[in-house]
Amino acid sequence: MRDTKTKGIWVWGNPVEMEIDGSRTSVFYLDTEGFESIGKSNVYDDRIFALATVMSSVLIYNLPETIREADISRLSFAVELAEEFYGRVKGQDVAFEPAKLVWLIQRDFLQGKSVQEMVHDALQRVPNDKGDKNIDMVNQIRNSLAIMGDNSTAFSLPQPHLLRTKLCDMKDEELDPIYVKRREQLKKLVASVTRPKIVQGKFLNGNEFVAFMEQILEALNKGEIPSTGSLVEVFNKGILERCLKLYNERMAKVRLPLPEQSLQDAHERSKKEAMDVFDVQHFGRQHAKKSVMQLDEEIQEAYKNVIMANEYQSSKICESLYTRCEDKMDQLQVLRLPSMAKFNAGFLQCNQSFAHECVGPSKANYEQRMMKMLGKSRSLFIKEYNHRLFNWLVAFSLVMVVVGRFILKFIMIEMGAWVLFIFLETYTRMFWSAESLYYNPVWHFIVSTWETLVYSPVLDLDRWAVPLGCMIAVFVLYWRCCGKRKYGSRGLLPLYNNHKGGTNRPRTD
Repeated sequence: MRDTKTKGIWVWGNPVEMEIDGSRTSVFYLDTEGFESIGKSNVYDDRIFALATVMSSVLIYNLPETIREADISRLSFAVELAEEFYGRVKGQDVAFEPAKLVWLIQRDFLQGKSVQEMVHDALQRVPNDKGDKNIDMVNQIRNSLAIMGDNSTAFSLPQPHLLRTKLCDMKDEELDPIYVKRREQLKKLVASVTRPKIVQGKFLNGNEFVAFMEQILEALNKGEIPSTGSLVEVFNKGILERCLKLYNERMAKVRLPLPEQSLQDAHERSKKEAMDVFDVQHFGRQHAKKSVMQLDEEIQEAYKNVIMANEYQSSKICESLYTRCEDKMDQLQVLRLPSMAKFNAGFLQCNQSFAHECVGPSKANYEQRMMKMLGKSRSLFIKEYNHRLFNWLVAFSLVMVVVGRFILKFIMIEMGAWVLFIFLETYTRMFWSAESLYYNPVWHFIVSTWETLVYSPVLDLDRWAVPLGCMIAVFVLYWRCCGKRKYGSRGLLPLYNNHKGGTNRPRTD
């Protein structure tokens, strides 16, 4: 009839039991609504065609009289699947097995090419000397259909009767005998090429077939489907999300911050792993290219977020190290006992810790700041070092004069302190400035001795100055209070003695 009677897809309720490769198999026959029905859009046709292609193991493509370009275009979806699966190595698991294509052409004329020749000629490439993109797309479909050469066959049926309007009321005896004969041959042909439905390398039973159909229907009914390839994209969307999740999981295991090249290497490894999984699991090739491009774009977007996180972590840790080193340099500037060796040790420790721990894209910027800050701190310390050491030694010499004369009463300490004081003061008076002193070999000797006493890997006198001072003070008090009673009037150290009044006469005021 002219108006469509079949709506959607009709299923013959009772399965036909057949022996296929020695196994009992239930065969269902599905009848689909015709293309370009009144009141239906191309998107609806695409849904019907996609569902029939995915669910069937034999696809009978029913065409009137000849093959048109639109008929070939409608096969793009089946071709997409076929190209994917035929491109796989035999024995690998597959998501779908392409349906066996039967080109069923109803024709009245007896002369001309056979249907097999008609199909062969229709699938030949179209010359495209001008580089027309539309023709390129048509040729791509033809190239894919050529792959199915061993998986398709052509069959023709004559008209059942000249009075087409009465076909519904006629019995087989009234139909054209040639038609009846060809129809029976068609049944045998379909039975011979029928195979069980395979999904991902597994034969489906009834329950699995229904579950699979529900999955397909859910995919088809989600949103708009602008083309037959959209079903592939829907399936690939789930795979794409899993691959993107895999990429994010791999990148989440990377400990930030990292140098830019190391992060790039981790990105390439994770991306390759995700792409490999997608290549194994995705459906179709031509339409799947869109999914591949989308996956690549989403991975790049995810990578941009990782780059931003890496920059933040790098800036955070480098800023922390910079602040810590800056505080360290400030502490070294105000040492109680100035020590070039201690400053150099702290300077080297800051430099090494920063170079080792500060990584990532912010390192270059903070390295410049670090070098500038360290250089400034070093210049300031060297500038103040000799001046502070000079003042400290002058004060130290005067203190030791008092200690040697009035507390310890040890003449050698007093004399050494006087010599140091006279040298420092006299030299600066003779040469007009303390700066000239810093080039004197004697000063270098004093500095070397000072550095040896003040700082070493074993003892840091700047840190232990107060405890050691307290211990020495306690020792001196003990010696002053208890030394004479225990060791006699001579004490522990050689004191100032007056021999005029006798050898044991104590010194008077």
